[in-house]
Amino acid sequence: MSEFKSEFLHVLSSRGFIHQGTNLEGLDAQLKDNPAMIGYAGFDATAGSLHVGSLVQIMLLRHLQNCGGKPIALMGGGTTMVGDPSGKDEARKLITEEDITNNIQSISTVFHTLLDIGEGADQGIIINNADWLKTLEYINFLRDTGRHFSVNRMLTMDSVRLRLEREQPLSFLEFNYMLLQAYDFLRLYQEYGCKLQLGGSDQWGNIVQGVELVRRVEGAEVFGVTTGLITTASGAKMGKTAAGAVWLNADHLSPYDYWQFWRNTDDADVGRFLKLFTDIPLDEIARLEALEGAEINEAKKVLADAATAMLHGSEAAKQARQAAEQTFEQGQMGQGLPEFQIAPSQLGTVVQAFLLAGLADSKSEVRRLAKGGGLRVNDSAESDADRPLTPDDFKTDNTAKLSFGKKRHALLKLTD
Repeated sequence: MSEFKSEFLHVLSSRGFIHQGTNLEGLDAQLKDNPAMIGYAGFDATAGSLHVGSLVQIMLLRHLQNCGGKPIALMGGGTTMVGDPSGKDEARKLITEEDITNNIQSISTVFHTLLDIGEGADQGIIINNADWLKTLEYINFLRDTGRHFSVNRMLTMDSVRLRLEREQPLSFLEFNYMLLQAYDFLRLYQEYGCKLQLGGSDQWGNIVQGVELVRRVEGAEVFGVTTGLITTASGAKMGKTAAGAVWLNADHLSPYDYWQFWRNTDDADVGRFLKLFTDIPLDEIARLEALEGAEINEAKKVLADAATAMLHGSEAAKQARQAAEQTFEQGQMGQGLPEFQIAPSQLGTVVQAFLLAGLADSKSEVRRLAKGGGLRVNDSAESDADRPLTPDDFKTDNTAKLSFGKKRHALLKLTD
């Protein structure tokens, strides 16, 4: 469809979210008559934070709520114990129930920031699918739910087919993931009246199975909408950088580094990322993406400000921008940079300091950059990565500024 009548699908379409959908015309009609539709997206708890790739699905829930709908953030306390095979060449590492519980507690803070979560009729809710998946009786589940699934059909789904085509092993544990995700949709429909599942394109097969399961068990039509895989202009997967994943939780990635990630967006991605990852109106985005030359850097700062403020608050965004401008434009220390503390008795070599600050993953990486002239301590080139640090390196407020290339910086503070 080229033109949607419901506000929600119109927003998603105009901002470039929609990749696939089950009966979009029917969904559009229902949303037009009932904007307060309940929709959900699922998030497995494989780490203590989601990364920026998951932000796409959270933005879908945010737009749903802004358009009058009720969002459900479904935490995968149960499905994480199985592991989603989608897009993987091998089974995910199984983690303990305790770690899953801790991860969910940490991840949930982001939903409270980006969504209006509460007990009100129009507020979003956070639910854990472990509440029903961990109490399933296996034989009853097979008889009541498993009989609705065709193994022939399941083998054609990308999450299974691609693994088999690459001759990578697929455990029976992982093969069950599709059933469990479909069952989630059925339970959410039965208990909450949820009629919409939102997700990435890698979840399309799982979503379709859930839509069909609800139809077969309840005789009701529910819907699914997916976004495409978000890549950068260079073709790289969104959310992955040389320094690692771009985490959403501040204890995993500082607001400064988060701001810097968006500030370093490729020129060709600015307009698209403004549409996907901010609430900035489309007419203002059109003005920003039309900027050329050096002016495009101002659009990148607007993107960084808006994305960081939405996640970490306006004050954190302001401090991150000030720190970046001090560091890059004014040559100052940049007090908003990530800061790490070290005792005098712990002083080691330059290479150890860069590893401590998380600016590099290996000693060889630091040494290579030092030979190439890209390693700096207090804005002075450092050619000897193995020289010992001394108190003289911490002259300004007992702090040394470490720079790994032009874009990665941190402060190392000498404690008393």
